[in-house]
Amino acid sequence: MKIVFFGTPDYVLPIVVALHKAFRSRSGKSPIVAVITQAPKPVGREKKLTYSPVDAWAHKRKVQIFYKAEELIKNGIKADLGILAAYGEIIPKNVIDLFPHGILNVHPSLLPKYRGASPVAAAIVAGETETGVTIIKLDEKLDHGPIISQFTEEILSDDTNGSLRARLFERAVEVLTTLIPPYLRGKITPRKQDDAKATFTTQITKAHGFISPEYFAHALQGLPLQKLGKWEIPFVKDYTLVPSAYSLERFIRAMDPWPGAWTHLSLGSSGQAKRLKILKIHLESLSLNRYTLIPDLVQLEGKNPVSWKQFREGYASVMFE
Repeated sequence: MKIVFFGTPDYVLPIVVALHKAFRSRSGKSPIVAVITQAPKPVGREKKLTYSPVDAWAHKRKVQIFYKAEELIKNGIKADLGILAAYGEIIPKNVIDLFPHGILNVHPSLLPKYRGASPVAAAIVAGETETGVTIIKLDEKLDHGPIISQFTEEILSDDTNGSLRARLFERAVEVLTTLIPPYLRGKITPRKQDDAKATFTTQITKAHGFISPEYFAHALQGLPLQKLGKWEIPFVKDYTLVPSAYSLERFIRAMDPWPGAWTHLSLGSSGQAKRLKILKIHLESLSLNRYTLIPDLVQLEGKNPVSWKQFREGYASVMFE
């Protein structure tokens, strides 16, 4: 069996590692004939050129690496099957058509819910109690292809985007490696998604981690936020939240580890505007259905992370605005 793997971040490494181990030949030759991943990018203040985790994995094993899907055509790469997990770009139809058995896409949501780039964060923000992974046969539309397999996973009360996403892809490993042989033999009948139930997410940016200072100040004091108006969540299409301490706590977990939730504040009599990153937080109950938001760890712009107690001791006069 020959496989091309499309993927980029560290949390999809369990998938490519499992494929490599499960389907290698008796002589030890890897089934992965090529990987398609995002090109290296300058990172940090020094702008050091950094390669993706999938790139590094393939380089170590002398697997061919490409940064554009179309390079498969130019280089005459032949494979039975493609596997895609968090690659980061739409695959054109002429590339999909290269594979006799198509490309299987491992998507961390219960499709057709939360198609697009940010399904795990969307599920946490929306207060879902469960999500899952859907493996579809890729077509040229966004997360639209027929469903090959699907499983559910509970969303824990302390799950962050990072913890839930990692757990979903780890669970997907066994499902994917088990279904590939019967899928290749034609033993699995794909089922069409119900497009009428589709919802969509977009790529999260740094700006999307912003929390209105007014929302944050009210939540710290346990004051009602409902009168402040609805809160539009920009990375989930046509979705708004009623702001509350509870929904802010979910939002902060959804922004962890990246881009992080943050707000604006003014320091001291000078009123110097600063960005405050909210790293860890929890809720405390004030009364039935009423909560206050308690920060555990914060980071002021240009400073190291500190506890909320340390922050308040160092900056007694703070206004969120």
